[in-house]
Amino acid sequence: SMLNFSTSALADADVLLYVTDVVETPDKHNDFVEKVGHLDVPVLLLINKIDLSNQEKLVELVEAWKELLPKAEIIPISATSKFNVDYVMKRVKELLPDSPPYFDKDQWTDKPARFFVTEIIREKILLYYDKEIPYSVEVMVEQFKEEAKKIHISAVIYVERDSQKGIIIGKQGKALKKVATEARRDLERFFGKTIFLETFVKVDKDWRSSDKELRNFGYQLD
Repeated sequence: SMLNFSTSALADADVLLYVTDVVETPDKHNDFVEKVGHLDVPVLLLINKIDLSNQEKLVELVEAWKELLPKAEIIPISATSKFNVDYVMKRVKELLPDSPPYFDKDQWTDKPARFFVTEIIREKILLYYDKEIPYSVEVMVEQFKEEAKKIHISAVIYVERDSQKGIIIGKQGKALKKVATEARRDLERFFGKTIFLETFVKVDKDWRSSDKELRNFGYQLD
């Protein structure tokens, strides 16, 4: 299941970043605390939206998190004002272990072209939709036909419920059109070719809890 996949990913991580904010209380994150409490992975716990709080409340929140995760490094940040964002990047680089290169210097990726298509479309969904929608979708490329100067791509956006399908498509298809237009522009920059992109939305109920579906989407569960 998706839960098993995320749990195994935690154990394999070199650094773990967990983002919460000043609105959420630590008791809402018991599952996370239970999972990472016994791991040896360095944890950076980022408390976002500190621009919406005051010093007294922030200190109380930091102390509450320290009690739950004494080994974690707690960093207050504001993504809006960019406060401490550079410091987070600095700490990530410091915590990443040195290792020999896994690939040749001229090999810039081990992923197929379809992977980048799905990631670029998913990025647009993350940017343009609120709440749970970005985390309830998956993208699959059904056609990738490359020619000398152009690429024809057909991609399906899978959601779990009919209501989510309506949100993704939007009124008169405007929301989906925006995603496709922005994704196409990025894909043209990425591949250096003219892109013809077709996007569709389908419902696949409970895909996140199906090992078979997760494997179809490229997740490695074993």
